[in-house]
Amino acid sequence: MAERLLHTEKIDKYFKVEGSMLKAVNQISFDIYKGETFGLVGESGCGKSTLGRVLMGIYPPTGGTITYNGETVNFRNAKTRRDYAKKAQIIFQDPYASLDPRMTVGHIIGEGMEIHDMYDKQRRRERVVELLELVGLNKEHANRFPHEFSGGQRQRIGIARALAVEPEFIVCDEPISALDVSIQSQIINLLYDLQQKFSLTYLFIAHDLNIVKYISDRVGVMYLGNIVELASSDNLYGNTLHPYSQALLSSVPIPDPKREAQKKRIILTGDVPSPINTPPGCNFAGRCPKVCDMCHEKSPELKEIQPHHFVACHLVG
Repeated sequence: MAERLLHTEKIDKYFKVEGSMLKAVNQISFDIYKGETFGLVGESGCGKSTLGRVLMGIYPPTGGTITYNGETVNFRNAKTRRDYAKKAQIIFQDPYASLDPRMTVGHIIGEGMEIHDMYDKQRRRERVVELLELVGLNKEHANRFPHEFSGGQRQRIGIARALAVEPEFIVCDEPISALDVSIQSQIINLLYDLQQKFSLTYLFIAHDLNIVKYISDRVGVMYLGNIVELASSDNLYGNTLHPYSQALLSSVPIPDPKREAQKKRIILTGDVPSPINTPPGCNFAGRCPKVCDMCHEKSPELKEIQPHHFVACHLVG
């Protein structure tokens, strides 16, 4: 097993909504290893992007700890937060909203280098050009504004911005979901090439299960703020154990029409519980086709069922 880069221990993130607490992320613990791509999947609203933002310090955690390279990250300490921000960066989902329309592309990419006192002005300008060329753009683009670019080009600018401070770890928060299908594969291949070139570690958040399978070494499945299954990509897709993961993967289209026609889809009934007022027991109990009495009484813990394959389910193991 590779060396551990990041560890979360019982991370919570709650938001106050009309006098109640919305549990967006609940007691999440997992590791990310150096050089890997850790995929995170689940339905919209399950807490994937919130978890990514907590790991970046954009949202302070309500509880739990984040350890990076063996040291606890204290987001309340200005120096610790600054040092961590140089090692860990994020690529946002929406390339239209994540770039300041009043800034030139050169300023957008160079801002991080300026904040972290990297290089002199001349070297920063040279570095901006290098980064633009690295992501498939050219030096003339440095003097233009975001509105002059397509969605795919804007996402390339966002990737260049993330790379500018030479990070080790990048949260990719659904980086292709707002792009045309024809552009998505280009961005995925670019991210893969950059990972190989700079030995980067990714947390790749997405709802497209085929893309996650293609790019990820390990995958975590989230449901209503909890990780319910975690395994290598091959194990998760080839030996799915949690009932929710099984339902999720049964919805993935198969390119072969004959196999697609024979495939049995698992249709979930019932409603997703409110994250403000979650019922006792397992959050998935109200929709699970295999539910038992214990599921309504006790919340299952994420436990290792097979080597490096973790599942949170009373009926598995």
